[in-house]
Amino acid sequence: RLRKGRSPVIDSGHTLILGWSNRIFPILEELAIANQNVRKPLVVIFSTHDRDFMEDEIESRTENLGKLRIVTRTGDPTNPTDLKRTNLSAAKSIVVLDSDASGDATVVSTVLAIKAINSNPATKIIAELDDKDTAKALAIATNNQVIPVRSHEVIARVTAQASRQPGLAAVMLDLLDFEGDEIYFTDVPALEGKTYGDAVQSFNAASVIGIRKADGKVSLNPAAKTKLAKGTQLIAIAADDDKVVYTGMQTELVGKVKKTTRPALAPEHLLVIGWSEMGRSVIGELAAFLPKGSTVHIVAQKKLVDPAQLQDLSFGPNVKVTAAAVTGDISDLIAAASAKHYNEVIVLGYRNAISESEADAQTMLTMLQMNQLFEAEGNGVEPTRLVAEILDGRKAEIARVAAVDDLVVSDNLAALLIAQVSENPALAPVFDDLFDAEGASLNVNPIEHYVPLGKSIEFAELVAIGRAHGESVIGYRTLKGSKHDAASGVKLNPLKTDKFKPAEGDGLVVIGDLG
Repeated sequence: RLRKGRSPVIDSGHTLILGWSNRIFPILEELAIANQNVRKPLVVIFSTHDRDFMEDEIESRTENLGKLRIVTRTGDPTNPTDLKRTNLSAAKSIVVLDSDASGDATVVSTVLAIKAINSNPATKIIAELDDKDTAKALAIATNNQVIPVRSHEVIARVTAQASRQPGLAAVMLDLLDFEGDEIYFTDVPALEGKTYGDAVQSFNAASVIGIRKADGKVSLNPAAKTKLAKGTQLIAIAADDDKVVYTGMQTELVGKVKKTTRPALAPEHLLVIGWSEMGRSVIGELAAFLPKGSTVHIVAQKKLVDPAQLQDLSFGPNVKVTAAAVTGDISDLIAAASAKHYNEVIVLGYRNAISESEADAQTMLTMLQMNQLFEAEGNGVEPTRLVAEILDGRKAEIARVAAVDDLVVSDNLAALLIAQVSENPALAPVFDDLFDAEGASLNVNPIEHYVPLGKSIEFAELVAIGRAHGESVIGYRTLKGSKHDAASGVKLNPLKTDKFKPAEGDGLVVIGDLG
């Protein structure tokens, strides 16, 4: 029974993963990083697959799992009798993966099976779901014990954000993974009765981005005059929780800086190559950020996309959307890309028509063709950015050879969020607010909107200037540092005492209103 994965789990304090999908591999890698300082970290995987299959796949598709111990068990996650073998009542958190084949029905059945044998409401269940209504209903029905993660939505939102501004995808990935800086909650009695504006200037090695009230409600980038009542926690970005140290308010900066006037945003023009239902979600997310008068032109291969999918593409009054079905020949793509100067070209995978491997190969070929075109014909005063979606995380390194500006690796995104929320369920509303178009949003704004170019400035003063604009400043991006890779050049959460000399093309990373 032990060899076949049929024996019961006797360990406790484990992360329990129910189900199996490609996202399990990046989840394990992130949990390994997150638990480096834990004495005996354990993950239990329970799925319908044979134990030999699961262990072979994990061995061949993961690396650097450190001291993370993985126990695999075989059984039906929707069967309460089978589930009893996982010792789920002693698990620290439970993750339910969408199997991709049967979708939400299996996930809902698994959650109901968990509830049938585990009455402890403190055990958080992170469930991967597709349908928005199902996700909401499940959260309400379980009194928020279930935290839904909608993978499709996460991928669409990050792809849309990556298309907006250079470096934005790199900031999001930095916040989502367990390497580098992360998001923490902290109590600071010294700031009780003070304002949020005071708080953002009070930590040398941490960047304050919001508050969590005593009732648990999260507010990112509240008004600077917001009073910090008793029981209010600060939400901050830091290298570790012990780096969120109160260093005192910098009163000398209060009133020193003034809000500057910003130019109106110009319309943007986007070309989308490739299509699936994900494309509709990406443009839907992106439309909320685009200035009035913007356009989106979609080019998709006739043999891979049903023409009906390109009908009725309306995304609000600000954006005009057009679409064309083409053969896929290089001449068609060149004609589409040369028709006007585009601010961005977004290459999406043909998710439903061909295999994942074929879709990624098609994407990488398109990226190479676009780069060749831009090099041959020049790229205008403002270079066209190239953003691509790769479905299989194992192909990411190959895809980067095509010199794309920003790469969105779909498999990894949902996995990163699932891993973060399984370790700290309180982060779920923070990421929800950060990634959607409503409320506060991440932006990389031109540095000249804040300070003159060429003059050295302390980061603390940039934070104060951002506060005058009603924004929480969390870092900056240098054009020089990102010449060969959009992910580099981003400096998240520098020390307030660090000095920085702004140059043309640099940006300030802020959490605030759109634009």
